[in-house]
Amino acid sequence: MASNKKIVDEVPGWIRVFEDGTVDRTWTGTPEMEPLLKPVSPHEEFINGVAVRDQIIDPKTGLAVRIYVPEMKSNVQTKAKIPLILHLHGGGYCICQPDWSLYYHFCTRLVSSVQAVLVSVYFRLAPEHRLPVAVEDSYAALLWLRANARGELSDQWLTSYADFNRVFLVGDSSGGNLVHQVAAQAGFDDIEPLRLRGGIAIQPGFISDKPSKSYLEIPENPLSTREMMKKFTSLAVPIGSTGEHPIVWPIGLQAPPLTTLKLPPMLVVMAEMDLLRDYELEYCEEMKKAGKEVEIFMNYGMSHSFQFNKLAIDTDPEIATQTNKMIEVIVSFISRS
Repeated sequence: MASNKKIVDEVPGWIRVFEDGTVDRTWTGTPEMEPLLKPVSPHEEFINGVAVRDQIIDPKTGLAVRIYVPEMKSNVQTKAKIPLILHLHGGGYCICQPDWSLYYHFCTRLVSSVQAVLVSVYFRLAPEHRLPVAVEDSYAALLWLRANARGELSDQWLTSYADFNRVFLVGDSSGGNLVHQVAAQAGFDDIEPLRLRGGIAIQPGFISDKPSKSYLEIPENPLSTREMMKKFTSLAVPIGSTGEHPIVWPIGLQAPPLTTLKLPPMLVVMAEMDLLRDYELEYCEEMKKAGKEVEIFMNYGMSHSFQFNKLAIDTDPEIATQTNKMIEVIVSFISRS
């Protein structure tokens, strides 16, 4: 992108917003991060037990999804259908794509471990498409799954593998916020014959204008700084909104009361050294007060998004152990739901 354009806003390393409204997301931070952000091409043949395909599901908006299916470990003869995961990526609504290496490696591992079909959404990003567009695109993907379940559409991989009676929402960071929003909207709609069995929010990006103790005191890391979180929020919310926007802070005064929402059982996965930890704990407490079913799991000693650093997982035994524990908890939650 032309270097003489005037930058009017940026998150250093991640995103630059220019005066003419264009956006550059070329990574300009440390070279060590770059391999995690490289796109991985789809492959319809099984590689390491997983096949991957990209598909446009709404030609009008260009909305697309990435679909993962596992090579069946067992029950091949019975042709048993397997759970269906709708995956909503993080990135503060402003960055990231489902084909990034960090998501490819996490999703392929999740698909193999759970033995599930996974559909990851290429929702449109802010600031070009501010909230609630990410929610609308994510929900449109759920309705696309519903259309396949009803026989109005017939995606071969979904109809061959997916059990539409066992649907789960999974999202990390701001994708965890999207899990809450999509689940809440689904509770008001007729999504039959889909059956939403649970939501899994991994280090959800809940944040408000009132700083929490963890937000103020926990050390920053390259994937999680206070400046990054504040800036992504300001770029994502509608112009004129604050950090109390109900998508960003779903238990605030601007959000609908949790008691009015029909939500499935939720698993909230946290990291002890996450700046957002106390916001996440507050969300869980408010959910419990509202009579919602919430399960909490904590990765001790870990920071926000630690599970995506494949190099660290391959070289650091503790990070590998904690990632294994996270996957095991998700597998258990899905198998019990």
